[in-house]
Amino acid sequence: MDMAVKNDYSLGKFLTHCTVILWLVYILTNLRAGNSFSWVNTELKGENAPLAMEGGDPYIRALMRTISASESNVSNPYSIIYGGSRTQSYGQHPDQCITISVGPNLGNCSTAAGRYQFITTTWQEQSKKYHPGASGLWLWQHYSFEPQYQDVVTYRWLSDRNAWNADLSKLLQSGQINTVLQKLSPTWTSLGYGIETNDMSSSLPQIYKKILREELKLTSTANR
Repeated sequence: MDMAVKNDYSLGKFLTHCTVILWLVYILTNLRAGNSFSWVNTELKGENAPLAMEGGDPYIRALMRTISASESNVSNPYSIIYGGSRTQSYGQHPDQCITISVGPNLGNCSTAAGRYQFITTTWQEQSKKYHPGASGLWLWQHYSFEPQYQDVVTYRWLSDRNAWNADLSKLLQSGQINTVLQKLSPTWTSLGYGIETNDMSSSLPQIYKKILREELKLTSTANR
């Protein structure tokens, strides 16, 4: 082989090839685990945006969309980062600490992201309990932040009686939406009983009732 050809295979090309191989291994690992690669792009805002997750209790699904009405009332809420920017990848939580410019936490920073505005530590904590499984290899392990996984983690968390010392679904079925919002407000502070209410907070019980009708109708149609 000509020496010039040998030298042409530089360190840069070697690293590029290694990166491609590692990326292919990552994809194959996720596919074998049953994970999907989807990118949600919807113009519908907040509660009007359909869940990426299919199935489940319509009362909890309606609650999830109600949280979105207050926490992420924007188009494609799954990609929103606190402050208004967007994550370019759902591979993992974006973990961007954005300075808070208004409210009681002025001057601090927030890593809130996604439809349910998970801060990084909360996402990691709840993912260990409710995420279908970490992706990647060894030091590169992480929890996918794809829309369906944001939904699944939130759904399982809200469905866990021990997490809230209450059966939220039963409370909702008995019409106690205000009680449920109050229980959740220490976690999602914009739900009407927290320290950061917004223009949507007072309307959330009515929004929930509207969404619930939609979710019950969807469940009825699916069961036919």
